[in-house]
Amino acid sequence: MSFNIGLSGLYAANKQLDVTGNNIANVATTGFKSSRAEFADIYAASKLGTGQNSIGNGVNLAAVSQQFTQGDVNNSGGILDMAIQGGGFFVQKASDGSLEYTRSGAFRADKDGYITNNTGTSRLQGYAADENGKIVKGGLVDLQLNLANLPPKASTKVDSTSNLNSSDLPIDQTLHPFDPTKTDSFNTQYSTTLYDTQGNAHSMVQYMVKTGSNTWDSYTLIDGRNPDGSAISGADPSDHTVPVPSTLTFDGSGKLTKIVGANVSGTTMTIDDWKPGSMVNGVWTSNGADANKDGIAVNMGNITQYNSASYRNPPVTDGYATGQITGLKIDGSGVLFATFSNQQSKAIGQISLASFNNEQGLQPAGGTTWRETFASGQPGFDSPQAGTLGSIVANSLENSNVNLTNELVDLIKAQSNYQANAKTISTQSTIMQTIIQMT
Repeated sequence: MSFNIGLSGLYAANKQLDVTGNNIANVATTGFKSSRAEFADIYAASKLGTGQNSIGNGVNLAAVSQQFTQGDVNNSGGILDMAIQGGGFFVQKASDGSLEYTRSGAFRADKDGYITNNTGTSRLQGYAADENGKIVKGGLVDLQLNLANLPPKASTKVDSTSNLNSSDLPIDQTLHPFDPTKTDSFNTQYSTTLYDTQGNAHSMVQYMVKTGSNTWDSYTLIDGRNPDGSAISGADPSDHTVPVPSTLTFDGSGKLTKIVGANVSGTTMTIDDWKPGSMVNGVWTSNGADANKDGIAVNMGNITQYNSASYRNPPVTDGYATGQITGLKIDGSGVLFATFSNQQSKAIGQISLASFNNEQGLQPAGGTTWRETFASGQPGFDSPQAGTLGSIVANSLENSNVNLTNELVDLIKAQSNYQANAKTISTQSTIMQTIIQMT
């Protein structure tokens, strides 16, 4: 029996060396999870035996347990490199249609824009985004980078915060009637860029004229013209129409109390009849584009009149020109945002992560991937940061969780175990030789 015990010990020590050697070999493998050899003793006792004098029959390999602890996350600089900080697995679809699960986030785009693993054999899975950039959490799809231009959007609103200097002197409009070409006919002006349906830029300028101690007139022109399309040249009174102003009234503390004017409701002025175009040889020519059919809502409710310099914070508008894709950003929840040359961004998809009730039941499939088994249970899919799932760290990779110092110590222990079990066999052999010589 001692021979069998020693042989089982040699086998166990050899398996321990194999597991330790595999950990050491993969110390630099992205997303690799170390394993641990677990052993159980063997007893050759009958069911009715008391067990008080039972002698063990050696050891066997009970399991090779994977350690799914977090590896260090380090910046790699790769555009599509991703790491999971916390629980969960990336989901990949192999060429045969089966799903794989990995912690290695070294991804890249193939010639068709699909996001694949570093060997190009499996595609990253996630949720699609509709044409408006809204994530649709239906079934999993192959994530693909859409490199098409972002279509333009016509402006529908303008919002900003501004101040009119209460120390400015009123302008006598009898002596100095409003003329956008004459600076002595207005106190200050604010410019905003608007966009039509084709993405053409148009300049909207609001000229502010102080008419009394607490009253101002606001004249609005687009491309140097009245919003109704008539020209403002200043050369011949018969070929232009002076725009009708909106009158702003402030109280003694400098707060806006009311706005009176055409197309004004509350503190919002709506421009709904301007015609996009440009001046060609002194003649206004339509560019074939349209303005927003619902008009442009200009919020004037955040204007004050304090004794400080006239200013306006950068306006907030929702229109933009055509944009070409310039980059890709991935946030912590796994949403992929394409950034465009027009300073816009749009969601083009979201990464999905998988979780299992029993990670130890996953079957290693090579390539730093695992596959579902009966022991692991079925996967649960959701977006990062949902429930117990971790967050995505962009431009980074997760290192293996192998502790090289511990592995080297385990290597020495396995070697000692192997030598000790070999000594057991050697000793038993010596005893057998002694018995044989006695006969």
